[in-house]
Amino acid sequence: MRKEFVMRGQTASGETEVLNFSGFKPGMAYRLTEFTLFPSAPATGANELVGSLTAGKVAVAPNDPNFNNEGLIGTVQLDENSQSAYGPQVHSVINDTFLITQNLILMVQDYGGTSLPINWQCRFESVKMTGPEEAVTNYKQFAISDE
Repeated sequence: MRKEFVMRGQTASGETEVLNFSGFKPGMAYRLTEFTLFPSAPATGANELVGSLTAGKVAVAPNDPNFNNEGLIGTVQLDENSQSAYGPQVHSVINDTFLITQNLILMVQDYGGTSLPINWQCRFESVKMTGPEEAVTNYKQFAISDE
């Protein structure tokens, strides 16, 4: 049976937040399946929002991600111009093969100039692991966060 859960909140532009996975069940990992941003105020011009999710020691700047960074597991960009007939443009890149067993760092930024807080939502899927899988996954994430 597939079990999903959602974490969501609002974070000030340019700030980070820790998504806490400690205390979850042993033998379980989690896979990021969705990462979404939404403005905290009505668009009066343009909303240009970016976000990143990192399994490393420090956050990855969401407006300048490096996909060679092993700890970067999700990025999202929302460009919304209230004058556009095409509606908002949303682009996200998610490494849904990365099994999460430790805390993540979320960073969001409004690079459109308003610097308003940004609403975000992440959807995760639970994954059952065997003992050896759990050991390898924990070691991999520890090595990434120890760089």
